[in-house]
Amino acid sequence: MQADLVLQALTSAVWRRKPEPGLMLHSDQGSQFTGGDWQAFLKAHGIVCSMSRRGNCHDNAVAESFFQLLKRERIRRKIYLTRAAARSDLFDYIEMFYNPRRRHGSNGGLSPVEFERRSGHSGQ
Repeated sequence: MQADLVLQALTSAVWRRKPEPGLMLHSDQGSQFTGGDWQAFLKAHGIVCSMSRRGNCHDNAVAESFFQLLKRERIRRKIYLTRAAARSDLFDYIEMFYNPRRRHGSNGGLSPVEFERRSGHSGQ
């Protein structure tokens, strides 16, 4: 994982969602998340940094669960001919299915978008 890639993704998310100051962003302790540019961006946008304990995969259970679902529900046995095709398919999974429609047992059977809307933290 490259620092510029994750910073571009975070910049896009902040631009689209416009989160309130105090948003907590959780990551592992990878170099892309401990570097100066990442930390400066978080501070400049009022984002609180949360990191897993070193070597403890249980701290990242939510992310691990998401990637397991992504692999099982979308990319299993799939071969992408180009990076653009992979990006497009992953965007479709996340923005058109996972966030708006996929129900989650951990939040009362609501999709992430519906849970966020009901909790009043839509960020939009």
